[in-house]
Amino acid sequence: MKELTVNRNEQCACRCIHQERVDAAKDHALPARENEQLAALFKAMGDPNRLRILWALDREEMCVCDLAQFIGITESAVSHQLRQLRQLFLVANRREGPILYYRLNDSHVSALIHLALEHLREEP
Repeated sequence: MKELTVNRNEQCACRCIHQERVDAAKDHALPARENEQLAALFKAMGDPNRLRILWALDREEMCVCDLAQFIGITESAVSHQLRQLRQLFLVANRREGPILYYRLNDSHVSALIHLALEHLREEP
């Protein structure tokens, strides 16, 4: 796993603006709404319990009771986390009789998790 290091001197030694780079970055910038949605998605995935839920659902669908047992938190807490994940379209559900099963919404969610994990496991 990569170790995070902080360079205390991460600023330029002189102040100069490369306007063409600034302009290119502005042209490439996300619209404000997409930027906010992307930040919300990463924030949701950044919570350890929500990430554990997503990781478990990457393998197979599970109900709230199963997820609570797996994570070691209350069913109410799992439901709260699932509500947030559902609002961001990261998970979906289906009912089978009295049981509500949750699954990842699509393969993009799985790809995000696996790509991030691959990045963490890279040698520096």
